[in-house]
Amino acid sequence: MSHVVDPAPLALSEAPARPYHHFTVDVEEYFQVSAMEPYVSRAQWDGMPSRVVAQTRQLLELLARHEVRGTFFILGWIAERHPGLVREIAAQGHEIASHGWDHARVTQLTPEGFRESVRRTRHVLESITGGEVAGYRAPSFSIVPGREWALDILLQEGYGYDSSLFPVSRRGYGYPGAGRDPYWIECPSGTLIEMPPATLRRFGLTVPAAGGGYLRLLPLGLMQAAIDSTERRNASATLYIHPWELDPAQPRIDVNWPTRVRHYGGLRRTADRLSTLLSAYRFKPIVDTYVQMVHPA
Repeated sequence: MSHVVDPAPLALSEAPARPYHHFTVDVEEYFQVSAMEPYVSRAQWDGMPSRVVAQTRQLLELLARHEVRGTFFILGWIAERHPGLVREIAAQGHEIASHGWDHARVTQLTPEGFRESVRRTRHVLESITGGEVAGYRAPSFSIVPGREWALDILLQEGYGYDSSLFPVSRRGYGYPGAGRDPYWIECPSGTLIEMPPATLRRFGLTVPAAGGGYLRLLPLGLMQAAIDSTERRNASATLYIHPWELDPAQPRIDVNWPTRVRHYGGLRRTADRLSTLLSAYRFKPIVDTYVQMVHPA
């Protein structure tokens, strides 16, 4: 099975003076992060203290203060246990999208297992909200070279866009050479739209600058430069955050020091840095760009 990834961004017919960008949230618990897999098994999840509702509501309040609507990629496991939270997110005007069922990386799944994950999650989310789910993001951006079959399955299961191909070279994830701005992917089953996380080109390298740990641990100017660079290309930058990244009081799990730094570092800075970005730039849900690309004016 072959796929052609076209990095050329779509030219918008009526570009605004300043582009809108995408603010996205990967809705998962603090113990569901891929780096926690060696320390917290899935069999233990139901016995762990849940924090996702309170922290997602904190994010919703922050977005409401800045009058920003975004895209929430929600695990099916979370939606099944907290359907009221899903309805609350949708009621505030945010897009509901899929993050798969239980945060299993695509590299851990067979095609059949991946299909079941995305089908089940989409069904649960649509049953809760009564709306259509168009978008998907793989846990840990784990659609990597060799897993392009996942893109074709997304199309077959009714998805219209993906936000998983991080155009960087990094251990554990990344799709080097992929487009840095929204683009089309031709698959055997049709055409899928890709909304890649934001990056910055420096000294011949593509540097990740979309959020998460990069927001907490690196200078804020890195993300600002990435967004500014995207605006100069008249494109939309896609940023992301997790609810647990606004939660410095979350229970501490006994992990090795690299995971401790990566997961717990900078948690007290997250809210202020997000406020700075939300004040400085314009944002909209990914689905708005998706609709514009599918049905240009």
